[in-house]
Amino acid sequence: MISNRLFGTDGVRGITNDFMNPEFVVRLSGAIGTFFGKGSRLLVGMDARAGSYFIRHVVIGTLLSEGLKVYDAGLIPIPALQYYIKENGFDGGIMITASHNPPEYSGIKVIMGDGVEAPRNVEKEIEEIFWEKKYLRTDWRSLGYDSFRVYDVIDYYINGVIEKVDAEVIRKTGFKVVVDGANSVGSLSTPKLLRRLGVKIYTINTDISHIPNRAPEPTPESLKNLSSAVRVWGADFGVAHDGDADRAIYVDSDGEVISGDRTAVLLCKHLALDRRDNLPKRVVTAVSSSTIIEDALRDYGIEIVWTKVGSVGIARKMMEIGAMAGFEENGGFMFPPHQYVRDGAMSIALMLEYLAMNGTSLREEVLKLPRRYSIKTKVPLKPGVDLNKVNEALQQVFGDQRVITVDGIKVIGKDYWFLVRPSGTEPVLRVFVEAADKEKMEKLLNSVLNCVKQVLK
Repeated sequence: MISNRLFGTDGVRGITNDFMNPEFVVRLSGAIGTFFGKGSRLLVGMDARAGSYFIRHVVIGTLLSEGLKVYDAGLIPIPALQYYIKENGFDGGIMITASHNPPEYSGIKVIMGDGVEAPRNVEKEIEEIFWEKKYLRTDWRSLGYDSFRVYDVIDYYINGVIEKVDAEVIRKTGFKVVVDGANSVGSLSTPKLLRRLGVKIYTINTDISHIPNRAPEPTPESLKNLSSAVRVWGADFGVAHDGDADRAIYVDSDGEVISGDRTAVLLCKHLALDRRDNLPKRVVTAVSSSTIIEDALRDYGIEIVWTKVGSVGIARKMMEIGAMAGFEENGGFMFPPHQYVRDGAMSIALMLEYLAMNGTSLREEVLKLPRRYSIKTKVPLKPGVDLNKVNEALQQVFGDQRVITVDGIKVIGKDYWFLVRPSGTEPVLRVFVEAADKEKMEKLLNSVLNCVKQVLK
């Protein structure tokens, strides 16, 4: 049985010219255009993947055929697209990107007028239009207009980021930073931002290419060259983006790759102690984040709210209850005074401000956090697997510990935690394990994987 669900954790994604073929893109963009309606103003952007170039033309052409007003931003980081939509009164937008997925993937994300990705109910409406083929049809007299090219999105976005931080204190510090742009659109914005903040920059993987020099997802394995570059060039730290630049993963001066939830703890501490934004002392994060955040932020009176994995749910939860920040362990950080979305450049600017204001280094600050060893892996999933049985089996083994089931199953012990959840973008189970020492981490991983594989057999 084929599922009617098109949208995953964040957007629609698939292999270029296989699932994401021109016929499918026509139908999907037609459903999106029908949802927004004739005369709506949509801003379209893309990352540097191979499929993005033809998909962009198909999307724009389809929207024009339905009588929408289409604005073309070209190659652009998704947070820049989102900021421009929010600040300039667009009805919405489409970002052509598969984010962190392997280079053979393409994807489409739908952005609402507030700059945030479409909520689940909107995704379902678009899916209903797609399957029922109830597309908007416009009389030929209403057609005859081309898309409008927009050239100032990146500069407008960079100005917005700089306005939110103390640029002068950053400029006085004289930072040296290495930027890894993943051969995609973050290469167009982050070096430019850092130069304007007085940072001496070095770059790797910042030429635009549909065949990147490293995997689009910034992980310790894919960032070995960045780690070496930071040490060789004596930089204060390095920072790496994913394919659409809404993530920022840091490498400290010793070349150690720091997980996004640990750097997010530092940024939340900065928001609570150094800035005067007067935001609710509440942080929203996904169950994939480390439990050290509870221990590290408790002393500052900050409440932690756990949600499903996915920036859409985190953003909408923040808007609902009020929060000072939201984040994921993958390097996505959300700062509400700027916008309710993951924003790699905003994260970097805040990190520079934090280090400059406190006269410290990223290495020093990370060493103050509890030491943990972590690992991520994945297990292939075949169609029709009953994932409830996986959760039940793990609860039988680890049921005497604290359990969170908002997304898969997260088990929290005294000095460890693990999470097993289905991916929203690939047919796999994602497994996260963290423990106080390496040996315990490895034993726990083996126990969890053995349990999962027994069920999947």
